[in-house]
Amino acid sequence: MSFRLRVLGLVMLVAVSATAATLWLVLRQASRQIDESGAAAASLDQVTSALRDYGRRHGTWEGVRDLVVRLGEQTGQRIHLVTESGWVLVDTDHESNPERAVRELGTVNGYVNPRPTLNLSGVDADPANVAAKELASYRTGVRFAACLTRNGIDPIQRPGRFGVPAYDVDAAISAHPEVGRNCLDQATRSERALRAELGDLAAACAETDPSEPRDYCLAEAFSARIAEVAPEPAQVILGVGDEDDRALVVGPLLAAAAGVAAVAIIATALLSHRVLRPIAILTAASQRLGRGDLTSRVPVRGNDEIAVLARSFNRMADSLQRGEERQRRLVADVAHELRTPLANLRGYLEALSDGVIEPDPELFASLHEEAVLQQRIVDDLQDLALAEAGSLAYHRTTVDLAELLETCRTAHGAGADAAGVTLRVETEPVAVHADPDRLRQVVGNLITNALRATAEGGEVKLTLRRAGDSAVVEVVDTGSGIAPEALPYVFDRFWRADSARGRQTGGSGLGLSIVRQILTDHGGGIRVTSELGAGTTFTITLPVRPA
Repeated sequence: MSFRLRVLGLVMLVAVSATAATLWLVLRQASRQIDESGAAAASLDQVTSALRDYGRRHGTWEGVRDLVVRLGEQTGQRIHLVTESGWVLVDTDHESNPERAVRELGTVNGYVNPRPTLNLSGVDADPANVAAKELASYRTGVRFAACLTRNGIDPIQRPGRFGVPAYDVDAAISAHPEVGRNCLDQATRSERALRAELGDLAAACAETDPSEPRDYCLAEAFSARIAEVAPEPAQVILGVGDEDDRALVVGPLLAAAAGVAAVAIIATALLSHRVLRPIAILTAASQRLGRGDLTSRVPVRGNDEIAVLARSFNRMADSLQRGEERQRRLVADVAHELRTPLANLRGYLEALSDGVIEPDPELFASLHEEAVLQQRIVDDLQDLALAEAGSLAYHRTTVDLAELLETCRTAHGAGADAAGVTLRVETEPVAVHADPDRLRQVVGNLITNALRATAEGGEVKLTLRRAGDSAVVEVVDTGSGIAPEALPYVFDRFWRADSARGRQTGGSGLGLSIVRQILTDHGGGIRVTSELGAGTTFTITLPVRPA
C-alpha cells in the first residue's frame, strides 16, 4: 500500500474515532437533556407569549409574580424570570418554598422583549413627525399603564398603526375616574419634564450616513428613547439542572479521549517504524556509496513511495557502478589499442637504430601508415570525449539530405567498386537543420562499415524518406550480419563484430560511438537491426526543418 495512503488511513482512523466518541457523548448528553427539559421546551412558547403580553399591556414588570406562579402551576415547570441587568423578577422555586436551597437553573431558556418596534414602512407623511408623535404617545401611555397596574387596575391596550400599541385612557378614566385622572396627570407631567432632554428625532437622524435608510435611524432612535420608561427585556429559564448528570459525562469523555489517544499513538508508532527502518537502511547505504563502495544496494519490498525511493537509489548505484566500470574499461581499451602498435613502432625504430634492418621506402611507408592509424584513434577519442562533454563544435545550416546522400555515394563509389559491391541511393526531398560535415561523417562511417561487412557481389543501399516530423535514413547491407547477443554492444567504445579482425578490416571501434553521440546532439537517434547471414540495417532519425 502507498505510504500516502497509510498516512491518510491513520488520519482517517483518528478522525473517525474522535468523531464517533464525540458523537456518542453528544447524543448521550442530548438524550438526557431532552428527557429533562422536553416538557419545558414544549411550554416555553406559552410562557414567553404570556409574559410578553403582560409587559406590553402593563408597561411594567410589577405585579408579574401572580402570572408567573400561575404559569408554573399550569406547566409544572420551575420558572426563573430575570431582566437583562440581572434583576431577578420572580422564581417559582422560592415562591413555592422559600426555605429550599438554591438549585441549579435549567437549560431551556427564552427571551421576552415587551418593547414595541416602530415600523414606518408605507408612511405617507413626514416619517420624523410620525415617529415623534408615536414616541410621545407611547411614553405617556406606558407611564399611565404602569400607574394603573400599581393601583391594581388592568390597563386597556389596543394595537397601533405603526407597531406601537396605544392605551385606552378614556375607558380607564370612565371606569376609575379618580385613579385614572391621577395616573394621567402623573404620566403627562413626567413626559413634559423629560421632553427637553430627549431632543428631536429628526435632528438625531439628520447627520446619518446617506447610505443608511432614514426610517431605520428613526426606528433605532425610537427604541433608544423608550428604554427608560418601557419594561426591560427579560430572560425566562425553565426547569432545574441536575449536577449529578453533568458529573457523569466526565468519565466517558476521559475514556473516549484516552482511547483515541491510544489508537493514534499505537498507529503512529507502527507507521513510523515502517517508515524509519527503510530510511535508516537507505542512509547507511548512501554513506557506504559516498565512501566509494559502489556495490552498496538496499532491499526493496512493496510498491509504496519508500520502495520507489529504494529502487531509484539502486538504479543510481547501478548507473554509478556501470560508469566506473566503463571508465576502467575505456582506460584498459585505450592502453590495449595503443600498446601493440606502439611496441611495433618502437621495435622497428630500435632495429633501424641498431642497423639490424636496412631502411627502405616500403618500411618507412609501413611505419608512417601505423603512425597515421594511431593518430586517427587519438583523434576519434578526442572527438568522442568532446561530443560526450557537449563541447564538440557544430556549424548548423539547412541541409538537403538527398544531396548529402548522393555526395556520400560518390565519395565511396570507388571503394565499393573495388570491393565488388553495388552502392545505390533511393531518396525523396527532405531538409534538416544540421552540421553537414558531421552528417557526412556519420553516413560515411556507416557506409564504410557496411562495405567491410559485405562480400563481393553484395549490395549496400541508402534510403531517405520522411515520416511525420522526422527524416529517416537507412543504410542497408547484405553482409554477414551481427549476432543477436552482440547487438546491445554495437555502439560501445572499441567494440568490433569480429574481435579477431585487424586494423585493415576492423577499424578503431570508436566510429559508431561517435555516430550515436553526433546524432543525439542533433536531436535524433540511431538504431540497428541485423540477421546473421542476411545483412544489417542502421536507421537514422533526425528532426525535419520546419517549413
